[in-house]
Amino acid sequence: MLQQRYETVQAALAAASEGRYAPPRIIAVTKTHPVEELLPLEGLGLREIGENRVQEIVEKWPDLQEKFRFHCIGRLQTNKVKYIMDKVCLIQSLDRMNLAMEINRQAEKAGVVMPVLVQVSPAGEEQKGGMPPEMVRGFLQEIRQMPGLRVRGLMAVMPHTQDQQYLDGLFAGMRQLFEELRAEAIPGVEMQELSMGMSGDYLLAARHGATMVRLGSALLGPRDYGMVNK
Repeated sequence: MLQQRYETVQAALAAASEGRYAPPRIIAVTKTHPVEELLPLEGLGLREIGENRVQEIVEKWPDLQEKFRFHCIGRLQTNKVKYIMDKVCLIQSLDRMNLAMEINRQAEKAGVVMPVLVQVSPAGEEQKGGMPPEMVRGFLQEIRQMPGLRVRGLMAVMPHTQDQQYLDGLFAGMRQLFEELRAEAIPGVEMQELSMGMSGDYLLAARHGATMVRLGSALLGPRDYGMVNK
């Protein structure tokens, strides 16, 4: 079933990209899935996984560190940054100055440079994190000289809605912002990654040039969250 879902998703991404863009690579969203369920991903060639919670990164990393690269994709509290500096290859959810300062501080302390994506909130949903699109340029100018982090692009979480036209506009807006920032070539900022699209809207994301999509149920199947940790 996993291989079938993976092949279906791959084919759909290629079709949705329509030859305009390279199909985005898949980040497997593995929250609540135990280690044994994730091991088969390696056989499919999927080597990047995304976790929403620091606790799960810390718990799974010892068993999976040699097989997968971890992305932090959930809202990140400043007091949790220190626990993941040696465990993740990318923090996708940088959305405020105090978090940037703490990532920078912990990275310098560890002697590393942490790649980050700036999280944007296209629909202004505060509960999901992210900053309004119009604040991104100023934020980039403020953090671009921090030696402990390196901006690699943008990330967005779209609203849950059945309005495909509305979503299409949000994805188009993210791609436009990404292209504009890339053209501006802000010193110290690399616009290489555009992380957008999840299991419910990843085809729209591919159509608008996402470089990575974050897939949970579309790849790993539905999860009975009511039974988790019981």
